[in-house]
Amino acid sequence: MSNSTYVLDDKLLVSAGARFLHYIIDLLAFFIILILIGAVIGVLSALLDVTALSDWMNGLGDLGWNLIAIIVSLIYYIAMEGLLGRTIGKFITGSIVVDENGQKPDFGTIVKRSFCRLIPFDALTFLGGSRGWHDSISGTYVVSKKALDEEVKSFHEFNLIGVQEVNQ
Repeated sequence: MSNSTYVLDDKLLVSAGARFLHYIIDLLAFFIILILIGAVIGVLSALLDVTALSDWMNGLGDLGWNLIAIIVSLIYYIAMEGLLGRTIGKFITGSIVVDENGQKPDFGTIVKRSFCRLIPFDALTFLGGSRGWHDSISGTYVVSKKALDEEVKSFHEFNLIGVQEVNQ
């Protein structure tokens, strides 16, 4: 069997339009999560008659809510891409996050990728090409899952050409 390693072909990268759609869908999911968190906290504080929790939420101010938004965003991207390799937006469009060998990136790379999303204007950087700063800095790629699976299968089948089968 060949020891060749698959290297991702840039033709598999999803378009800037698909990346924009990922962003919009994930932004919507993010807002829904924030609303659900607020609703759960509100219901729990009302049911348990804990006014301190409501008072704390009301006193957070812009800085407090921005910190909560950053934390929820990091948790969303790290959990979704770290566990599944995809966010809700990528599931809907059939895309996946991979490394240069078409494999799921390791957890540290996903964490790096997620923190890079906090760079101001990062969300706009994919418009100049199909890779944004959070991709290039972390060494990740967003590709069509179906096309990647077919390409990797073809690569491995091609490497089997000429290899003798051993009968046992």
